[in-house]
Amino acid sequence: MENQTQLMSDLELGPSDHFAIHVDNPHVLLIACGALAREIVDVIDCNKLQGFDIQCLPAKWHNTPQFIVPALREKIRSNRNAYKSIFVLYGDCGTGGQLDAMLLEEGVERINGPHCYSFYSGNAAFAARGDEDMRCFFLTDYLARHFDKLMWQGLGLDKHPELRDDYFQHYEKVVYLAQVRDADLERKAEAAAVKLGLAYEYRFTGYGELESDLMKHQGE
Repeated sequence: MENQTQLMSDLELGPSDHFAIHVDNPHVLLIACGALAREIVDVIDCNKLQGFDIQCLPAKWHNTPQFIVPALREKIRSNRNAYKSIFVLYGDCGTGGQLDAMLLEEGVERINGPHCYSFYSGNAAFAARGDEDMRCFFLTDYLARHFDKLMWQGLGLDKHPELRDDYFQHYEKVVYLAQVRDADLERKAEAAAVKLGLAYEYRFTGYGELESDLMKHQGE
């Protein structure tokens, strides 16, 4: 993949955007949430992986998860014959089990984990912290970058900030799960915590099982 990391640094993929990369001689199609696009490209580029095409659906669909399963099914069916395999990079993402049911019907595998916070952290490690993190609100690099658009505006808090305490009254702190070390993103994550009136914690995760799972599919 020819310097796609530079491409992603130049492209500011917004919450409403679809995104696709096509390479020569692809054998695996990755269908992913747009919130993972930059990280997927970084993993592929840094590890010099070959043969992956990428198609991403809009990240903002986390706020309207009823759109996710039908769109994924359409992409699977329209691309099935063009690739050796298809791998889905989504957690359940609010679909209430409908995503896994559809993927079982279609015979397509997805990344392990209920959501990106889990597979970035490592699924076993995230589960082990379950009780401790019960009242944490998580941010990733993407969510820190697009907090105002996805969360503040997405929840209508820009127009009705008085709803903040109703929405977040059961949270104690914002935990920023960082994929890369970036001082500007750290400042944005901490500012989001201040905006929500919550304590703040930084944890560097790297790419976690997103990276290891993509490595496993390299040879398919």
